[in-house]
Amino acid sequence: MTSTTTEPDGADDADDAEPGTPRRRRWRRIRRIGYWTAGVLIGGPLIAFWIAYLVLDVRSPQEVLAGLDKTVVLNYSDGSPLLKVIPADGDRMFVPYAQVPSKLRDAIIATEDPTFWDNQGFDPTGIGRAFLTGVGGGSGITQQYIKKSTGDDDATIGRKFAELVLATKITQEQSKEQIFESYVNIISFGRGTFGPAAAMNAYFGKPLDDSMTWSEAAFLAGMIQSPSVHDPAASGDAHAARRWQYVHDKLVARGYVKSDEEMSYPGREIQPPSETRAGRVTYDEFHVKQQVLAELEQDGFPLGRLQQGNMTVETTLDRKAQDAARKSLQDRLKGEPQEFRGAVVAVEPETGAVRAYQGGDQGVRDYASTPHAAGSAFYPFTLVAALRRGFGPDQPLPSPEKQQFLGETFQYPALCGPVCTPRAAMENHADGPFIALAKQLGPDAVSEAARQAGIPETVDGVPTMREKDGFLIGAGIAIGRYPLRPLDMAGAYATFAADGRRVTPHLVAKVRDESGAVVWEHTDAARPAFDGDGDVSRRIAQDVTGTLVTKLDDGRPAALRTGEAEHGISPDNQDAWAVGYTPQLATAVWIGSDDERLLKDANGAKLTGDVVPGDIWRTFMAAALDGLPIRPLGGGGERKVLAPPPPEVRPRR
Repeated sequence: MTSTTTEPDGADDADDAEPGTPRRRRWRRIRRIGYWTAGVLIGGPLIAFWIAYLVLDVRSPQEVLAGLDKTVVLNYSDGSPLLKVIPADGDRMFVPYAQVPSKLRDAIIATEDPTFWDNQGFDPTGIGRAFLTGVGGGSGITQQYIKKSTGDDDATIGRKFAELVLATKITQEQSKEQIFESYVNIISFGRGTFGPAAAMNAYFGKPLDDSMTWSEAAFLAGMIQSPSVHDPAASGDAHAARRWQYVHDKLVARGYVKSDEEMSYPGREIQPPSETRAGRVTYDEFHVKQQVLAELEQDGFPLGRLQQGNMTVETTLDRKAQDAARKSLQDRLKGEPQEFRGAVVAVEPETGAVRAYQGGDQGVRDYASTPHAAGSAFYPFTLVAALRRGFGPDQPLPSPEKQQFLGETFQYPALCGPVCTPRAAMENHADGPFIALAKQLGPDAVSEAARQAGIPETVDGVPTMREKDGFLIGAGIAIGRYPLRPLDMAGAYATFAADGRRVTPHLVAKVRDESGAVVWEHTDAARPAFDGDGDVSRRIAQDVTGTLVTKLDDGRPAALRTGEAEHGISPDNQDAWAVGYTPQLATAVWIGSDDERLLKDANGAKLTGDVVPGDIWRTFMAAALDGLPIRPLGGGGERKVLAPPPPEVRPRR
């Protein structure tokens, strides 16, 4: 009988499971590959993230913003805005977090990054949604800031990975408030603006403050995604309204505003770009800007320093006086020959603060800082030279009709007789006595008197009151042939108004940093102008004032000298002046042209200082001084109202 042995079930599997069998080795290999794969897929990114976190350096918001040029704001003396100096890349006005209206903060966060206050620099849900749907970039506020601050906007995986690392890192190092502050000041809102203050002005023509409405906030928040597309000036109100509605719905859905809260698209309030173009200035504002920037550079604040420091400049200009200067000049020149040009400069005598600066609105040439022949408006300085030598304003002087002076022959009629006093010569517009004085005193004495009054030694490196060689003083100083700037004439006459105490005319009062703290302030103590002696200086100034006394229409005592400069050797004039003062304001008005030519007014009469310039001076002074107390004038008080000179024909030299 044959016996049969039966193997237990599973014996073959047991053999296959034995160590070293091919099947066992295969499973081990699969598990090992799985472990390594899981390690690479999970641990690799973590290791790469950790290495990148250590290696990549995120610039602090303060460092990024410090490296950007910001808009420099120039204000009037009362703190109201005058004009802005815009960087090349656009209007960038820094706004601290606390000064961003809460409605705008909420609108931006609701639209751009609803989890901003809680996330770690990025929103995983948003990134996942963008990955699956291909809609949106999944970038929150922190990531957008990183992208803008690094300037790296390449659509690559490497860039996106670095962006996530840096967003995480900056969230660990900076507060959410700091990140938002940096973000909102670096992003563009369109129309060449960066930051909410510039944007509010560009779209609504308003300052940024807590009066902002929800409608305005929703509109500005909607601009961030694509300003060039969503601006109604580019795509129309229908498109802009749809974008506004999108932001409105986000505000409602996320609980910032109630669904029944009254809000509407602010289409009628939005200004056209031409009305709010950043940095737009008129010619007369351009002259102010250039003069202020030049002065600041001399004081150690070049434009680059102002832009980097986000500084604000407080000028000395008075809004009321500046408007009066512009209006008086423009109104009076209407109807006059088209070649007429003009300038008005007003200086506060006690401080040297320039309260009005009008260089004309016909082009880039600034007539207030361009030298023009002073003519007979220079005669008070000749009188100063005489007073310093002991002459008196009522001392008789010979006044021959024909005089020789430094090789030149001067011939003028004796308008106040063969013997005349400086006071009578000033009242009668008689040139002869002043030529005689200059001849007797010498040209150096006349030049020194003008310099002590405030005429500078040089302007832009070029000596004043000198011949072209820069050294010799010619006979022309006797009749004001040397060109002087209206700015300097106003400043020098201000010395007479201040009873002989001189200060330097200036347009900059203070410079403030972004926090509003004063980092620089103009300081210039008044000092005796003539011979360094207070009593002597006061007497000289009052004697000069006594020869110029007049009245304004309101009875206010004032001093005024009108004068002209002749065209070549003709009896006609090419420049006309009206320069005068009260104790509160010294003003120079010049009228002339772009080139040397004889000028006649609209009535065909030759240009004289007592007509067009005189009219402008009186109109401006009445407007600028309106409401100010009437103060007595130095120099012997009121004498008489000067009548215009007789319409004589001035003979040729």
